[in-house]
Amino acid sequence: MAKHGKKYLAALEKVDRQYLYSPDEAIELAREVASAKFDETVEVHVRLGIDPRHSDQQIRTTVILPYGLGKTVRILVFAEGEAARIAQEAGADIVADDEVIARIANEGWTEFDVALAVPDMMRKIGRLGKVLGRKGLMPNPKAGTLVQPEDIPRAVEEARAGRVEFRNDKTANLHIPIGKVSFDETQLYGNMAAVMDAVRRARPAGAKGTYVRRVVLTTTMGPGIRIDPNLALAMTVAA
Repeated sequence: MAKHGKKYLAALEKVDRQYLYSPDEAIELAREVASAKFDETVEVHVRLGIDPRHSDQQIRTTVILPYGLGKTVRILVFAEGEAARIAQEAGADIVADDEVIARIANEGWTEFDVALAVPDMMRKIGRLGKVLGRKGLMPNPKAGTLVQPEDIPRAVEEARAGRVEFRNDKTANLHIPIGKVSFDETQLYGNMAAVMDAVRRARPAGAKGTYVRRVVLTTTMGPGIRIDPNLALAMTVAA
């Protein structure tokens, strides 16, 4: 078992590991115990009552965080011709031509945060699945990253604003960033409420019994803070 440093252990002493905190309490405590010298990311981890072995119980969706992620997002768009012009005008950081595609395929280059593509480009980028798939960057209609040319401006704007894709792992868990420790409590609460709303809406029809079994809030270097799942599911997104 990995040994934790003094700062982590000091933070852990402030967390009651038997208590189920409310979302407000957890957010306040997470910001209080964060001790790293950098601006830590705040994440929500959700244990679901699904069977990930069944395709009809897989969860993959996106959520737009109302207060963003607190980081600069580099957006790449696979497009050519008129679609490439639209992507450039929409503010894409990189419009991927054949040279960029070859660089990804041959060098494993992935210095971008979001990859969008128009359907016509899938014939060229299908071979990039091994590289982009590992990073969660492969354009996919379920993730809203495979779009028609006319939808590129909207997709770029959403990605820039803080659109987050999430999917369950093999152990039925979700791991979703909701912002930075430097965010105030209202911003973190708003982003978490948006996430929990998206989780609630994504419930598969085949899921039986308790859907959300465990909710934990944590920062990059901090201890996990358990949240009452019922209170997390009851969070509402401000109109």
